Amino acid sequence: MSHNKSVEALRTPDERFENLPDFDYPVSYTEDLAGYEGLRAAWIDVGPKDADQVFLCLHGEPSWSFLYRRMIPVFLESGARVVAPDLLGFGRSDKPVNQSDYGFHFHRDYLLALVERLNLKNITLVVQDWGGILGLTLPVDQSFKARLSRLLVMNTGLGIGKSPSDGFLAWKSYALSTRDLPIGELIARGTPHLTDAEIAAYDAPFPGPQYKAGAQIFPALVPVSPDMEGVDVSLAAADFWSKEWTGKSFMAIGDADPVLGPAVMENLRRLIKGCPPAMMVEGGGHFVQEWGDPIARAALESFGAQ
Repeated sequence: MSHNKSVEALRTPDERFENLPDFDYPVSYTEDLAGYEGLRAAWIDVGPKDADQVFLCLHGEPSWSFLYRRMIPVFLESGARVVAPDLLGFGRSDKPVNQSDYGFHFHRDYLLALVERLNLKNITLVVQDWGGILGLTLPVDQSFKARLSRLLVMNTGLGIGKSPSDGFLAWKSYALSTRDLPIGELIARGTPHLTDAEIAAYDAPFPGPQYKAGAQIFPALVPVSPDMEGVDVSLAAADFWSKEWTGKSFMAIGDADPVLGPAVMENLRRLIKGCPPAMMVEGGGHFVQEWGDPIARAALESFGAQ
């Protein structure tokens, strides 16, 4: 499906990404991804190409693949391959400047196209926030379903036409009304152990407000009412996870997340067939990958024991 109707986009200068703390991985780029020709997509692809498992790490809003820097080394230690894409509008990927160019299927189809392009197999799907809102719907697509073997899910949900919390509504309103979102500061607010260099790395993709159309509009795209784009495929995904899923699952919850915290996540856990009790990350905020080393280790141990 082609989404590129001559989308106007900005490209963050590469020098903005120099000297990133603990994230010195080679970057892959393409400008001819099927359906997105002319837009530069960026992703990290590390570890053996013929590894038995591929960890597909999907970030959310308003972060980027840098979010996974505490988990990637643990996955690599296990001998796996790790692929961590930047959604269009985020990270090193190009940033469409018009909010109208962003949509649920624009991003979902991008992920499907990238998985097809890289021909990933034996995927351990690793998701949080929008990474899960999109990522949890991918197995509705038959070709992705055949590639999927395990799930590692953190602070996220399915967009089935209901608002997850009052905290979410407040966040949506704030994001839409704030053109120059203070990205690094927002992420640091619930992640007190971030260094100044790490906060700067979260700001790096966005040299100015004109780069932040995606960060602004994403909360408003969450399918929270029945008529919104993405509800149908999210309902189909709920059906898949509750009835068809037979793979291994692991859930970790940042218990200090005011938007997608323990109550929301426990509902999701009950939906996922065979999902064992969640790992509760005490004091963990919404961006729970920032507590990612012990989560990644616990997930690998759980997968081995299941």
